[in-house]
Amino acid sequence: MTLDVPRLQARVAALLSEYGIPGAAIGVLRDGAVTEFAVGVKNVETREPATTDTVYQCGSMTKTWTALAFMQLVDEGKVELDEPVRSYLPGFAVADLEASARTTPRHLLNHTNGIEEAYGDPGEGDDVYERMVGNIADAPQVFPLGRTHGYSAALGYAVLARIMEVVDGKRWDDVMRDRLFDPMGLTSTSSGREQVDETRAATGHLIRSLDEGPVVTPVDYLPRAFGPGGAVTSTTGEVLAMAHVLLAAGTAPNGKRVVSPGSIREMMRSRVPVPDPYLFGPAWALGLIVCDWHGETVYATDGSTIGQNARLRLLPDSDTAIAMLTNGGPREEFYRRVFNDILADLGTVAIPDLPAPDTTLHLDPSRYAGVYERPGARYEVSAEGGRLHLTLVLDPVQAGLIERPERIGYDLLPVSETQFLMPPADPLEDTQTVAIYDFTDGPARYLHTNCRVHPRSG
Repeated sequence: MTLDVPRLQARVAALLSEYGIPGAAIGVLRDGAVTEFAVGVKNVETREPATTDTVYQCGSMTKTWTALAFMQLVDEGKVELDEPVRSYLPGFAVADLEASARTTPRHLLNHTNGIEEAYGDPGEGDDVYERMVGNIADAPQVFPLGRTHGYSAALGYAVLARIMEVVDGKRWDDVMRDRLFDPMGLTSTSSGREQVDETRAATGHLIRSLDEGPVVTPVDYLPRAFGPGGAVTSTTGEVLAMAHVLLAAGTAPNGKRVVSPGSIREMMRSRVPVPDPYLFGPAWALGLIVCDWHGETVYATDGSTIGQNARLRLLPDSDTAIAMLTNGGPREEFYRRVFNDILADLGTVAIPDLPAPDTTLHLDPSRYAGVYERPGARYEVSAEGGRLHLTLVLDPVQAGLIERPERIGYDLLPVSETQFLMPPADPLEDTQTVAIYDFTDGPARYLHTNCRVHPRSG
């Protein structure tokens, strides 16, 4: 089946307006052929149209790029996934002695290291990742090494980057250019803000109300500390070049061997379970999320910066990948509606809906009630009339940025004994998913939402 591009463009334009997102670029890779189109504008103030050559910030999709470069080192025998980080960074240390001695690259790649993101202010210099590693000697554990999945936005992949710098003897940015971008023939993909062609760059936008509409973000780029985990900028076509590598056993569209077939298999098959399986999928691999779409395995890599969003889905069974880059959002419903329209045209499997609440469950609220928190995020779970509720306590700066109250209340609707739906409290929100789990000592130890873990503190 083929894509009806004019119909899809009209459909996406209507959805952009509905969700208050200024523009989007979308690309589809099917059996080696690429179809791309763009809708909307790069900037609501200039009204310059978005095109397929527009460059977007990819956010945490960067982690997949970094993982691919790291797997090159594995192929070359220069690093091993299960060798302690200290083998490559002898000074690596955190507050927990076991984590200091036993953390491996695999723990960092699949987000099971548990180290708090307590790296201070490492600055914006070329030594940023060296400084981050040096700053975490007192960093506590969010959870014991390997106990659960808990997303690391910046630190885990910064440690990987520092290993790459030491092994290759050059900056992480240069490693990425020399190992990936240049050999793959990518001219629009970069890892540093100074490398971006601003005449082609999309501007990020925030939306505080549908009446106001999208406004230009006050934060142009993430700090350099997020580089290996969030700084890559690219186009849909070049994101699909990365997808080609993953679908074609390590080979780029230009025929360049990027990594071995064995490394691609390892990236996809080395998995850990995710406590909240409904936001993305039930497992996390090495730089990839593992999804279950009605029994078909689909791989995902997503990212957000402050005002831009990136989505990529890989469907190996049909040799298909879909990429979408936007300068607004993220909104789960928007992504689902756009991708399901494309998937319908292609005649492939659709994204599954969220499950319905299980009204037959009778849970003991005392096992769940309590405070779950870490720096910058606090969740208060309480019970009233036999039903569970959650209060999200926002950091005052974050609340001011998005013009939301500092305390936002939600209902928790059980899907199982550990998994819950959290219906939106605002028209700009979608239904969220939450896991409250690990009853080893009686009450739940952890709350997991948006991929991140928050330990019980009270």
